[in-house]
Amino acid sequence: MILPRDRDPRFISIRRGGTLTDSDHRLLALWAAVCAEYVLHLFESVQPSDPRPREAIEQIRAWACGEITMSQSRAAGGHAMAAARELSGAARHAAYAAGQAAVVAHVAAHELGAAAYAIKAVRAAAPGPEGERAGRLECRWQREQLPDVIRVLVLEDQRLRNEICWSVFVC
Repeated sequence: MILPRDRDPRFISIRRGGTLTDSDHRLLALWAAVCAEYVLHLFESVQPSDPRPREAIEQIRAWACGEITMSQSRAAGGHAMAAARELSGAARHAAYAAGQAAVVAHVAAHELGAAAYAIKAVRAAAPGPEGERAGRLECRWQREQLPDVIRVLVLEDQRLRNEICWSVFVC
């Protein structure tokens, strides 16, 4: 479970009583897509004929551009996570990262799920003790990709939810 029990109003849209603007929601979605796409090769190297995780990333980008509905992106996320279920290791985590990215359209707080699963994928792909180092490097890379407008929001979210996200945000 990567979502907290009590939802942070900063990740709830203004229309639903929170403080998240549509533009920040789109930026969270696009950042999650970047995190997931960066590790997608770890899935595709194992399942080259399964397009579901790649399609999920494409769908969240399409949602962020206003080209599709939230429901379409959320459905693609579910399909990507279904692709993950029968796998293990880096490929599984990479597919989950794509699925989490796509469901940011529905619940913005899934942005950390995409990032956390991407870090787990990199850790799982690295041999032996190199996994922790690879995860820290991935975490730093992800932070470099953060748009300035949402940087403080995401870094605070990482600090608050690090424990329920497998402590992957210690960079």
